[in-house]
Amino acid sequence: MSGTTTTKPRSPYARMFALPGAKAFCASAALARLPMSMMSLGIVLALNHLYDNWTIAGSMSGAYILAVAAVTPFYARLFDRFGQRRVGRVALAVQVVAMLVFAFSALARVPIPLLFVLALVMGATQFSFGALVRTRWTYLLERTGNMDLLNTAYALESAIDEIVFIFGPILAATLATSVHPVSQLFVPTAACAIGGTIFFSLKRSEPPVLHVVETKPVAADDPELRLARGEFDDAPQDSLRTRDALAASSRKATRNVLLYAGILPLMLTFICFNMSFTTFDVSITAAMEHDHLDRFLGLQLAMVAVGSCIGALHFGSRKHRGSHWRRMIVCLTILAVGFACMRATMDNYFVLGAVELLAGLVVSPLFATGNLIVRETVPEQSLTEGLSWLTTAGQIGASLGSLLGGMILDHLDSHAGVMMTWVYTAVAIPFALLGWWVFMRKNADIERENSDAL
Repeated sequence: MSGTTTTKPRSPYARMFALPGAKAFCASAALARLPMSMMSLGIVLALNHLYDNWTIAGSMSGAYILAVAAVTPFYARLFDRFGQRRVGRVALAVQVVAMLVFAFSALARVPIPLLFVLALVMGATQFSFGALVRTRWTYLLERTGNMDLLNTAYALESAIDEIVFIFGPILAATLATSVHPVSQLFVPTAACAIGGTIFFSLKRSEPPVLHVVETKPVAADDPELRLARGEFDDAPQDSLRTRDALAASSRKATRNVLLYAGILPLMLTFICFNMSFTTFDVSITAAMEHDHLDRFLGLQLAMVAVGSCIGALHFGSRKHRGSHWRRMIVCLTILAVGFACMRATMDNYFVLGAVELLAGLVVSPLFATGNLIVRETVPEQSLTEGLSWLTTAGQIGASLGSLLGGMILDHLDSHAGVMMTWVYTAVAIPFALLGWWVFMRKNADIERENSDAL
């Protein structure tokens, strides 16, 4: 009598990490991303302690984030054009030096104008490790024939972002209150140096650079050139269609990333709802310091990230159908309701933590969905740039939220700051609806053109 054995299907996460090089570049990029959860909050904590002014602290944090947002697409374009390792080693060295200079300058209490300049310089040296590691996942999954795991990979990276945001604020607040108000600026510098060095040393998983092919000039009376110009009235219809297709392809290859259907509304969506997170962080920081509970600040701020991490792992373990845009709008609506509930419960930190946890369940799926929209819209040779523009939009929103949060705290109170979080998120919903409409209209035009061609 012979028995049959059945093998239990491997989880998508197990399949991903079984791929060569996946563990190394994923772990090193996670370590290198620690500054994104510590530097802006670290600046707020350090500056408010040194100068006792929320507006200055929020403004400097906002200036730093805005500088990061301004240069992120520029670095991404360099990575796409020259390769991650070639650009990254130089950019990382400059970045670490700039971060150390700012940290030591804050420790020495240099004048505020000079510290503002150094914050801008430090921000101008930052680039998006999140975009780089997502591009590596896309390349690795395509190369190994595992593109069905792309949703899982993007969800995993969103979960790692949230894990970084769980431990980053806790670590920053603990160092600021228990060690020294400026000590939390040195830890992310070391993490970035170590993680980035390992990441850029991994050649095996580095995506190749897509080089531009140079063409030689042809004579003005060349038949193919005349055909492309439409100078043959009696040219076969198929040839004319081929000419139009080639022209459209050429335009598509040189198009700016922001001009693809729905990308600009997506950027505006990310700017608006990302304003809510930094405004919430600054407002809760002020509220807990007023109540002399700042030793629990990191744990309180991490609750949204804990929920987001759980949401990311669940999102990545499932296959999703339907429109990414529809999913984004649903997540935004839930998040807006969640922030409104946070305002209602912020006087009870235990209840607030539970609400943060529940609302956070949709945060990572929201970010992962935005990355998937970029992935399906932007061509492969510009993928890092496209993903970086999404990061830039989030950073611009975070910068504005930090700036406005500081001003609200100085002129009103922390309750008004938390009130604004659901307003920012609600404003993002019309932009998402506009992006969905533009995307659907573009797809309808393409389908109509294809049917006409047939």
